[in-house]
Amino acid sequence: MRVLPQVFASNRAWAAEMEATQPGFFQTLARQQNPEYLWIGCADSRVPANQIVGMLPGELFVHRNVANLVVHTDLNCLSVMQFAVDVLKVKHIIVCGHYGCGGVRAALLQSRLGLIDNWLRHIQDVAEKHTLRLAPISDENKRVAKLCELNIVEQVRNVCQTTIVQDAWERGQSLHVHGWIYDVGDGLLQDLGFCVSAQDDLHSLYADALKGL
Repeated sequence: MRVLPQVFASNRAWAAEMEATQPGFFQTLARQQNPEYLWIGCADSRVPANQIVGMLPGELFVHRNVANLVVHTDLNCLSVMQFAVDVLKVKHIIVCGHYGCGGVRAALLQSRLGLIDNWLRHIQDVAEKHTLRLAPISDENKRVAKLCELNIVEQVRNVCQTTIVQDAWERGQSLHVHGWIYDVGDGLLQDLGFCVSAQDDLHSLYADALKGL
């Protein structure tokens, strides 16, 4: 007996609808992928990358993990970035977090959830770095929201500091790194005003982004 039959039924209905509206779509898709965007986002089930930006399969290369972190020792994330930049030649890397992130909240409140606590330590480091910005915010939800924003800025900076992105800029490859946030409550994206396209601009743009928060 097939496990989770409703999932397979939904898959067949989706595939049939795609083929009906765009005949030959899957044959074309199977021949190549040529995305211009790499999306680094949260694994939260409420934040589906393609749907948020209205893009079809093949238009968005995606890496997701809890709290959209870019850790310099995470070979999974770095491998995705290297393939996207060096092989697919994406033009944009988007780091997109979201308000109400459970990982950010757990890190801020120092909740004990198990193995993931070690991963969330990276966000606690961000919180400690920006203690003076977070401490005056008495409302817990607003403090979590602010840390969500600060975390995105820090992860954009981490992306820009990888050898992958630095080497791409050094060889003159057009590559822009963006920091965005998504609001689960209304489905809208917000640009945090941190977009870097050259190594020389990173320091000043990082400082400007923090001033804007």
